[in-house]
This record gives sequence, structure tokens and C-alpha cells, in this order.
Amino acid sequence: MGAETFEAEVPGGVLVGTVSGEGPPLLLLHGGPALGAEYLEELVPELEDGYRVARYQQRGLAPSTTSGPFDVATQAADVTLVLDALGWDRAYVAGHSWGGHLMLHVLAAHPDRLLGSLVLDPLGGVGDGGAAEFGAELTRRLAPEHRPRFEELDARETAGEVLTEEESLEALELVWPGYYADPEHAPAMPPTRMGVEAHLATWASVNEELPGLPARLAGCTVPTVFVHGAESPMPLTASTDSAAALGAAASVVVLDGTGHFLWHESPGAVRRTLDDLQVTLP
Repeated sequence: MGAETFEAEVPGGVLVGTVSGEGPPLLLLHGGPALGAEYLEELVPELEDGYRVARYQQRGLAPSTTSGPFDVATQAADVTLVLDALGWDRAYVAGHSWGGHLMLHVLAAHPDRLLGSLVLDPLGGVGDGGAAEFGAELTRRLAPEHRPRFEELDARETAGEVLTEEESLEALELVWPGYYADPEHAPAMPPTRMGVEAHLATWASVNEELPGLPARLAGCTVPTVFVHGAESPMPLTASTDSAAALGAAASVVVLDGTGHFLWHESPGAVRRTLDDLQVTLP
């Protein structure tokens, strides 16, 4: 199906995205932060024959604005401005990885804009969100020949050095197989972009906001489903603890034999969960 381009005016410039398909409105939030949104195009075909699917490049990378601010609150507000640009008063919103964490902030700050939410193998909203365990597991899954270079890059970053975009993407490529249930047979990392400034600034904001997030989520009534890969490096508690913070409106689905990129190893599962969410809405 042909995709149409749209732009949303936001503080600092515009956000650029595409929309395709027919059906109820669905907005996708990509992971990162400040990675290219292109990888989500592999998920779109299983959705667009039943949903009007929009996706956009978050701030920090062209063709969207490369200007800040890059704090989480601004990026949650960006979601509502994208919905405005699409003419959608309310929509289903699905976020993957960092986009799933951003989804939690949208639930906390802008629940009136949501028909329902799908949170796909996210960084969680309780404690450190599972970040330490996630990083340790990715490191554990490194191929022996990749470990020395990754540890060198990681040590430089830990010491406060800002890596170049090329070095940051090199580190990501080294751990890439570990995102999958079967690292030895994982596909190669696709061409990817990163906005380093936006990436670092967003992570700083995530860490500042995490302590207060559970209280902001409590009692949210938006129907929400967390979909978690049983073999993902992200710990299951990232989803279960976040669902518990939300309360009765939230549930968790675990996909066996599946890593972080759910639609690669469980094709159709995201669509089925979204359809089920529609059916169960009051």
C-alpha cells in the first residue's frame, strides 16, 4: 500500500513521518533513542491491512528536526502534536524498546489521547527500567571475538568520552546478535543512523524521570498490553513491574522463542495482540 508523507510542527521545527493502510488509527514509536525509524517498516505490512498506520522520525535525526529539547516530557508532547497533525483526536499507540518507555510517559501525561496502548519489549518504568540487567545480558551474549573491541568502546564511554556516531553504531553492531533468541543465526544489523547528541540527552532525561514515573502511572485506565520476548535481553520485569504500576488496565503477553525484535521471530504476534486489544475494549 502506498505511504503518504506528513509533517507535524513541534518546538524546534517539524517531525516527518509516513502513514499508510486503512482502519483504526495506529501510531508507532520507534526505539533508540535517536535511532533511525526505518527498522519499523518491517512491522508495517502485518498491520496496514487493518489499521491506518503512522510512524515518524523522532527529533534528533533528519528529516525531522535535529534541534532539542530532547527531554522525555518534550518527546511525549511530540506524540500529541503528531496526532494533531494527523487529525486524530485519539489513537492506538504502540512503542518498541525506548519507544515503549516513551509510551509509558504518554500514558502518564496524555492518556486522553489514547484508545489503547501496546508496549513492545520496553525499557520499563520502575527502578532502572531493567537497564542494568539488559546491558549485562547483551554483554554476556557477545561473541568472543567481538568482546575486546566492545569493552574498549564501553570503557571510553563510561569514562565520559562522547563516542562518534560511527563508533556508537559500531558498538551496537557488535551486540546486535544478542537482541535475538538465537544470536548465532541472527540477521545482520540493517543500515542504521544515530543522533548522538539527542541520544545522550534523552538518556539523561530518562534517568532523571524514572524515580517518579511509577506514581504517575498509578491508576491509569487506558487498556494497555505489554508484549515481551521470552528470550529478549531485556528482563521480563521491565514489563511486569510496569504493568503492576499501571494497575488493572494493564496485562502482559510473553512470546516464547522470541527476542527483542518481536515481529522477526514471532511474525503476526503484534497484529494479533493489537486485534485482541480492540476486541476487549469496553
